Formats: sequence, structure tokens, C-alpha cells
Amino acid sequence: MISNQIQYAALPFRMIDGEPQVLLVTSRENKRWILPKGQPEKKVAARNVAAQEAYEEAGVVGQISTRSIGSFPSAKRLRSGEEMAIRVRVYMLEVSQELDDWPEKNERERRWVNAGEAVMMASEPGLTQFLLHFAALWT
Repeated sequence: MISNQIQYAALPFRMIDGEPQVLLVTSRENKRWILPKGQPEKKVAARNVAAQEAYEEAGVVGQISTRSIGSFPSAKRLRSGEEMAIRVRVYMLEVSQELDDWPEKNERERRWVNAGEAVMMASEPGLTQFLLHFAALWT
């Protein structure tokens, strides 16, 4: 495993009858359930990177939090087959609009679930732990 890097993720959510739902998307290659996330960009605030990834990967827009709500460890598989350790910093995104068409619509699936279901669907240990913490905040 090679050096640590950072990515920024959005945790898209909405409230239905007083209960939070989160939006997960599938990864491109192996279709694991993940949060929309991307690499830092020069001259773009971390929270705006997260919001842009939510639009591109999940087709949602809304109000992004000004501060990260936490982070979790993950690994990114490189083209070489090597894995790179990354830290994923997460920003809440209160979804105000769900688009019918978005840039990666044909490459990913998206699904609204309650926090408990999100924990069960996530396959990355770091994301699972993060979602468990999130779920505990809402119960």
C-alpha cells in the first residue's frame, strides 16, 4: 500500500417523516455501495469538491455543510493494481433536487436508504464505521 492521500465525499441526505435517508451510489468498477467522492482540486474548496461529486456521481444538488462532519480511512485501487491508503473527509449535503439526468447516470446506480440500511449495504470497513456513527446520531 502506498502513501496517504485525501478525498472529499458528500453524504447526501433528506428527511422523510422525520427520519433521515441517505443516498448511496455504486462504484464504477466493482459496484460496491459508496458515497460520492473525489480528489482535491486546486482553487476549489473541499466542500465544493464534495458537492460537485454528488452532482456528477449521484445526480443530486443541495446545501453542502461548511465543515466536515468527520472522516474515515479507505483504499483506492490504482490502475497498476496497487492500493493507495486514503482518508475520506465527509460533508453533509441536504438534497433539495434529484435530477433525472446527470453526468455518470449510465455508470452508477443510486439508492435512498435509511441509516441502518446504509450500514448494511456499505462494504468498506471505514465507511461502515462512519455510517454506524451517523446512524447513532439520528436514533
